[in-house]
Amino acid sequence: MKTLIPFFLLLFSSLTFAQTTITGMVVDENNVPIAGANIVVIGTSSGAVTDFDGNFSLTYSQNPPFTIEARYVGYETQSIQITDRNQTVNIVLKEGNALDEVVISASRTPERIFESPVTVERIGAREIKNTASADFYGSLENLKGVDVNTNSLTFQSPNTRGFATFANNRFMQLVDGMDNSTPALNFPIGNLVGITETDVQSVELLPGASSALYGANAFNGILFMSSKNPFDYQGISASLKRGITSQEAAGDNPYTDVSVRAAHKFSDKFAAKVNFGLLKGTDWAAVSTEDKNDPSKTRSATDYNGLNVYGDDFTVNMRAASGGLGIIPDVNVTRTGYNERHLTNYDAESIKADWGLYYRPWANDFEISYVGKVGTGSTIYQGSNRYQIRNFFQEQHKIEFKNDNFFLRAYMVGDNAGDSYDMLFTGLNINNAWKSNEDWFGDYISTYAGIELSGNPMGLTDQQKHDAARAVADTGRFLPGSPEFKAAFNRITKDPNFQTGSRFQDASVYYHVNGNYNLSHLIDFAEIQVGGSYRKYSLNSFGTIYTDVDGPIPYSEYGLYTQIQKNLELNESLDLKLTGSVRYDKNEFFDGFFSPRISAGLTVNKNHNFRASVQTGFRNPTTQDLFIGLDTGGPILIGSAPRNLDRYSRPYNVSASGQMLGQPATITQTGRAAYENSYSASSVLAFAATGNPSQLEIGNPNLIKPEQVKSAEVGYRGKYEKFNVDFSAYYNSYRDFISQFGVISPLYGTVGDNSLSLAAIANGDYKTYGIYTNSPADVNSFGASIGITTKIFDKFDLSGSYTYAKLDFDRQKFPDFVTNFNTPEHKFKASFGSTDLFKNFGFNINYRFSDDYYWEATFGNGLVPEYQVVDAQINLTVPSIKSVFKVGGTNLLGEEYYTAYGTGYIGSIYYLSWTINNL
Repeated sequence: MKTLIPFFLLLFSSLTFAQTTITGMVVDENNVPIAGANIVVIGTSSGAVTDFDGNFSLTYSQNPPFTIEARYVGYETQSIQITDRNQTVNIVLKEGNALDEVVISASRTPERIFESPVTVERIGAREIKNTASADFYGSLENLKGVDVNTNSLTFQSPNTRGFATFANNRFMQLVDGMDNSTPALNFPIGNLVGITETDVQSVELLPGASSALYGANAFNGILFMSSKNPFDYQGISASLKRGITSQEAAGDNPYTDVSVRAAHKFSDKFAAKVNFGLLKGTDWAAVSTEDKNDPSKTRSATDYNGLNVYGDDFTVNMRAASGGLGIIPDVNVTRTGYNERHLTNYDAESIKADWGLYYRPWANDFEISYVGKVGTGSTIYQGSNRYQIRNFFQEQHKIEFKNDNFFLRAYMVGDNAGDSYDMLFTGLNINNAWKSNEDWFGDYISTYAGIELSGNPMGLTDQQKHDAARAVADTGRFLPGSPEFKAAFNRITKDPNFQTGSRFQDASVYYHVNGNYNLSHLIDFAEIQVGGSYRKYSLNSFGTIYTDVDGPIPYSEYGLYTQIQKNLELNESLDLKLTGSVRYDKNEFFDGFFSPRISAGLTVNKNHNFRASVQTGFRNPTTQDLFIGLDTGGPILIGSAPRNLDRYSRPYNVSASGQMLGQPATITQTGRAAYENSYSASSVLAFAATGNPSQLEIGNPNLIKPEQVKSAEVGYRGKYEKFNVDFSAYYNSYRDFISQFGVISPLYGTVGDNSLSLAAIANGDYKTYGIYTNSPADVNSFGASIGITTKIFDKFDLSGSYTYAKLDFDRQKFPDFVTNFNTPEHKFKASFGSTDLFKNFGFNINYRFSDDYYWEATFGNGLVPEYQVVDAQINLTVPSIKSVFKVGGTNLLGEEYYTAYGTGYIGSIYYLSWTINNL
């Protein structure tokens, strides 16, 4: 022991001696301190971040000489040689070119935007500070070529290049490499349970197909959100935003957005962080009473079906229900419904927290981390119906091993639907709780018949007869706000049986493992990467969404990929960058297939880059495409997985006319009938209008398989003395396009028999289904975008972009096929501002114009009128208290608009924010 003590003392003294401390300040060319700049020892993971005053202190466990780098987004990187163990350095960063900012997403390796093989957009700390949007996620609206569909105050859905509804499963979102889509819905739900603003390091967005590297759902684009590592960003930071939302329908209501981050580096080996975010407000109220099927109709129409009115969706033909009485008109009647505002309180809330433990066992770039995330909230989702998502809960847990050359991560995502419910079924079942459909329509028809049989002594018009019949049938109806209404509402929204309730349940989960290895440190002639992923689903909606009444439904998929990238210096003025990627994917229900990508980028005189790429993307059918079994109150949605067809089974009553044909009073039909014994819905409508059986077309759609796209893109990036240009154009050709079709299946008879099945249709003995299949239609799209940025008087930033998108599809040839293109043909965006108008003061103004476009979705189809929006903010930095104050507003023109048919109009948000120590 005596021998060991001197040895340890000597070792300790030598370790203490081998310490170098560098201090200093980082400023810009105007001598303004730069907060949040990274100072890194080249070739190591040792580093520091400048504080609010631009100061830093870096301790490194080696003696000089060595070199450090100072980096900050938007500025040129500076290298400094360190020669003394206690050296003080003052670093001046020159403002750089936005095209020289480094991104990782396009090729899974660091590269400048300028030389990226595909189109890429980026947001960093500087852009987040200067955005006029209410939060960083909303600022995605200002990116070139990006659409953001607003479903709710807490649910926004970004998309690129068309083909999206709110169930946007063609667009992937990753937070620190974890998929942000919910297991039950199988698509991202915006930033409801995503990343807090104070923890955002960068956001990168790839428009278009990215399947070659990222797999199935990176079909139309992918969004990467990266958080701050506690080794690099330490301390406590917070943001408080207070304001109001203003909408004509909902009035002025308080708006609060709070985020807090705490991070600490305990040593060169261990660091940790924790984040918390809270957003509360009042949602954009949806109050349209326009008829979904015929905008010219009003509530006085017998078959009125209001857009944001629920309970009026159940339709009965008066004459058929009366047994064919001649005095009863041959018209359809719907029950009286409830406005959406009576079925929800429009509370919007998002509460999220995450924590991370980071360990670097050898104090170098090798890192082991555990990250946990939980989130809950309330929002409104519009799918087949409108859904109140209340107390929704999602959790994510990730373990990751990585260094500069590889990563291996495993994570799980689980959700719980909480107290969520379907507003359409809420309205329907409140009506049924008061009076059954049979009794209500009986009262309506008997009242009308009574007027006719009495000889109509008061001389009522036909409209007045119907009004009188409705008034009698509605006598005693549960009125909104009454004790009877409240009791029925509370009971129904807690009942998961859609025959009597409206609550949907879910406790689904998926497990995901993926990894990537960059062999560039082992191979000299090119950069080669290999990787792969595996995912296993466990769907568990207790029979409320999926056909999982008898227990969770498991299934899995996997993928493998490789990429090779080679830089060729052709001469002093020409550089050629070639990239080739290919991925193989296999879902247990489908044959495996390959997704290749080839790209070339030619740099001329270091300031002009020309690029071209060809790639194939794919999209596996979603969990809903495969296993949904949901009666929406309209069509019954049936997933297309082979083992799903018989999992949905319901008994249906047969009409008296059908029973006279020898049919039983009740017939049980499974989902298989939709795929193997059905007519197309449009042909049944044609048959009903003409009575001509030749109009009928057999449906019997094929079972679903993966959708594919072939995409070709060209682009140009140019750096000029006063401005930058970024241009791209693309052409997409889709094969096996996945979509929903409407089919009608008779309860008896075989389609095409020209007898019994026709009688079933004529007698009303049929069921309408929404099925999932691949269309034989040729679907193509093309478009282009151009962005120009410049600086005026060396102080003002000015940028503008224009995007064109066009669908190429023969609608007349395929009347039943719905593409959900849902994007304007023309978009224009502009931004004007200054980060330093005068010392510590900046401002920004954003303008967006959208052409009108036609929205298609299962909830409803309709025109979205053109709109233009102006957002603006001013900000003041107060270094003495490490704070930034911002006053801003969105939609300052006050012209309310909507981005999707059926949602509430988007009003304005006015806010004041105080951000502390957020570097």
